[in-house]
Formats: sequence, structure tokens, C-alpha cells
Amino acid sequence: MLKKAAVLAVSCGALLVGCGTDPEMENQEIIANLVEAGYQADDIQVVDGAVYAGRDARVSLEASREMIASGAGGKEQYRTTNLINTGLVTTICVNPTAQFNRYANLSAGLDLAIENYNQRNLAIRFVRGPVAGCTATIIAKTAGGTGGSAGFPAGGLPYTDINIGTGLNKYSIDVNEHVITHELGHCIGFRHTDYYNRAISCGGGASNEGDGGIGAILIPGTPSTAVVGGSIMNSCFRSTETGEWTSSDITALDYLY
Repeated sequence: MLKKAAVLAVSCGALLVGCGTDPEMENQEIIANLVEAGYQADDIQVVDGAVYAGRDARVSLEASREMIASGAGGKEQYRTTNLINTGLVTTICVNPTAQFNRYANLSAGLDLAIENYNQRNLAIRFVRGPVAGCTATIIAKTAGGTGGSAGFPAGGLPYTDINIGTGLNKYSIDVNEHVITHELGHCIGFRHTDYYNRAISCGGGASNEGDGGIGAILIPGTPSTAVVGGSIMNSCFRSTETGEWTSSDITALDYLY
């Protein structure tokens, strides 16, 4: 997620691959799968050895293969086909690194983001870890800049980490809550509400992430068009964000989980 009119800055760890695999070849397959799924080439980026779609959603090889394995599709869409399997996952630990915990507003924002989800009484529950009894784990890491990044679910599990820019520490706790809630949203399968025109929340010229083929689906009961401030899942954030769900966010979240 970006600050309005800001350039995405991400800092990712090493790409995790199996023994004997070629990271470059894996990335080529991921990119090919994303193009086949309907993403536009200029909305696919490789940063620090990892592939991102929509500029802040990291895509694993497994997730990209799932995107082209299903025949679902649509025009105005808000979620990926990859969702959490609530038969496998009920409690998700969000474990901040020691570096993350050094930033007071990031740390407080994480607590409020977790509370955002748990207030909805969903089939999945988030807890700040590490604690025992979690059925999935997301690591909260720091990155450069003032944005954030994450990825989409794969194999019924949430994406494994969120990366939050340390520059956010100078913003309010509410803004930190907003950005962290947004990135956790990607981890459980939400796409950008304004994916079809990022200029709605980011400004500048019109920019379409692409419908993603089977990678993005309209959630019943939600509007098919985005407005400034209309969703936590808009591509870019403002310095005035409250960190709270909008009514359409709640409709989408309750429908899925």
C-alpha cells in the first residue's frame, strides 16, 4: 500500500525456493502465470528477487499456479480466488519482529489492526504472537519508505508476511492501523478496491492493475466502483485515515469469513 502520490518502496527478504530450483526461472513462471491470469505487464514488478502484482502484493509460485488453475472470472472485482481455508486455519498469529516492535506507532497500529478483524467475529481470528495454538502465522517485518507490501493466500493458508515501511512511524497510530489492516487484507485474499483505476486513491494518470482473470472477483453486496476514502483496501492511503472499516469493507469481510 502506498501513500497517495508516493512511489512504492519495498524491502523484502531473500526469495524462498526449494533445493535445486532456479529463482530466476521461478519468477519467469510466476510472471507468465500472472499475465495469463489477466494482469497487465506494467503492473507486475520484480523487487529484491520477489514478484509483485498490483505493486504491493507479493505473489508466490504456488499462488500464481492457483490463479490459472480455476476458471472463475469477472469484471469488477475485489478478491482473489485464493482464500483462507477455514477448515484448516482458525487462529492466525501475527508475529512482529524485534525491529518492528522498536517503532511505537507501528506496534500500536498492529494491535488496532488485529482488533479490527476480531471485532467482526469472523471464522478466523488474529492474535499478536508468538503464542501457542495458532494454525497459521504471518510475520510483521519492517521495510523502507512509508508504504507496505504483502501477498496473497496459497494452499488455503494466509500469505506469510507483511512488510511495513518505518516511515509510517511519523504518521498517526490511525494511519498505521489503516496500512497494517490493508496489508493483512491482502494476506487473506483481498485485492485493491480501485484496482481498475489506481488514480482514484493515488492521483496521477489512470492506471489499471488488470482484472486478473480468475485472480479477482466482485464480492456480492459491495459497490463495483471505488471512491476516495471508500475502503481500507484502496491502493493508496491519506494522512487523514481513521484506520476503521467502511460499510462496504464490513460487507466484504463478513461475506468471505
